[in-house]
Amino acid sequence: MVVLATKCYVEGDARERALDGLRSLVDNAIGELGVEYDVGVRHDDFPSVTVEGEDETVARNVLDERWGTITPDFESGDTYTGTLESWDESGFVLDAGEDIRVPSAELGLGPGTPEQIRTRFGLVQHVPMQFVYGEPHRLADAERDRLYEWSRGAGRVNANSATRGEVRATVNRAGHATDIVTVERLGLLEQSIICGEGTDPPGLLSSIGGYLPAELLCVVP
Repeated sequence: MVVLATKCYVEGDARERALDGLRSLVDNAIGELGVEYDVGVRHDDFPSVTVEGEDETVARNVLDERWGTITPDFESGDTYTGTLESWDESGFVLDAGEDIRVPSAELGLGPGTPEQIRTRFGLVQHVPMQFVYGEPHRLADAERDRLYEWSRGAGRVNANSATRGEVRATVNRAGHATDIVTVERLGLLEQSIICGEGTDPPGLLSSIGGYLPAELLCVVP
């Protein structure tokens, strides 16, 4: 079984849509391999993929590369993925099957409190993030590089609690299809709307906010 490092935390019809979307993504990734698979969700909202067949090792590696995986065991110095669960004055808490506290001094994202850093980089709750396991834990260099790259672009609006298709449809409904470059998938239910040149991220957020029942945060270059 492979446990994907992303969460399915919505309920009802939204949960079914999210799982249908995940099954399609898994099929696109490993459907042509010699495996049979089944997608479910654990009690802690992490999706699980049971994989069996001659290509199961390859399939597991493909899923790990795409999503990151939740593991029961950690090795000091190795990189893992967790989802942003909470934050306080002391730092971030990532859910990687157990709570991983990254102290504020180990975020490596510039000045400010953890809340200010979260807001500045558009880190909506549950977004997957890479960390290095150790004493203390720290954000991975690749994660820091990714977030700094966000701040050097044309701007973004990040959202949670919605699939990529739902976010794209919301942007279209609000009349902003030509104002964005694309919607980047950060996790199963966490998306990043990449703004086009001349598009104001706070203005876009204000325009689509009424259509999307989600947490929305801007990344302003």
